[in-house]
Amino acid sequence: MSALSWKPFIYGGLASITAECGTFPIDLTKTRLQVQGQVNDAKYKEIRYRGMVHALVRICREEGLKALYSGIAPAMLRQASYGTIKIGTYQSFKRMFVEHPEDETLMINVLCGILSGVISSSIANPTDVLKIRMQAQGSVIQGGMMGNFIQIYQKEGTKGLWKAISLTAQRAAIVVGVELPVYDLTKKHIIMSGFMGDTVYTHFLSSFTCGLAGALASNPIDVVRTRMMNQRSQQHGGHSNYKGTLDCLLQTWKNEGFFALYKGFWPNWLRLGPWNIIFFLTYEQLKKLDC
Repeated sequence: MSALSWKPFIYGGLASITAECGTFPIDLTKTRLQVQGQVNDAKYKEIRYRGMVHALVRICREEGLKALYSGIAPAMLRQASYGTIKIGTYQSFKRMFVEHPEDETLMINVLCGILSGVISSSIANPTDVLKIRMQAQGSVIQGGMMGNFIQIYQKEGTKGLWKAISLTAQRAAIVVGVELPVYDLTKKHIIMSGFMGDTVYTHFLSSFTCGLAGALASNPIDVVRTRMMNQRSQQHGGHSNYKGTLDCLLQTWKNEGFFALYKGFWPNWLRLGPWNIIFFLTYEQLKKLDC
């Protein structure tokens, strides 16, 4: 077992923040598309957006350009924590199992990805709740990141900040357990085939592939997670729209059809694709600083 390094943590955090800033408006449209059309919630019952482009245009026209970055503060805080821990633990776990990158196997990488995804997302869950609440409300919500943090804590308690943590951990396990191993595997095969070397073009192709794989695998649980996080806890015996994760999944499928679980897929992929491209290109360049 080789010595653990702090560099993947730092590089992972910096690359994650860079990628988040570059793709945040797409992520916001994904959230808006996923929360609309809920027949049991009058506030989100209306279908306001016909697709990603229509959502972008309408949000800009009705709420202003600034609204496209509603929730950017908790999103950056999330990546500073989640992204840092995710990449750092993934690389560290891999080196605990095998000393040399060429000895890695798909099974080891998937296991390391699942573990790092669960650990990092569980720690960063409050920032995810804040981001989704601010994205869904747009210009309506007041008080900024700290104001909304205090509001959630006062009205819903600590439980509100860790709302849907099981879903977040499950989604992260799927996304990280798919994306990072697919990136490593694709990159390894491209280089070993002699088609391309360890170049920016290889990094681009590998990151594009892992973004598509991650979007396909994670979208259903992402829809459920978004709706659960956006749902306010009801006090004094009030009625919540969804009783739990499974109830949300079944109600969404029953009331809106199976493909409702793939609401926001295009912005999800169009976000995960560029996000992973920006992330891995930045991360690989940061790694070269050691050379």
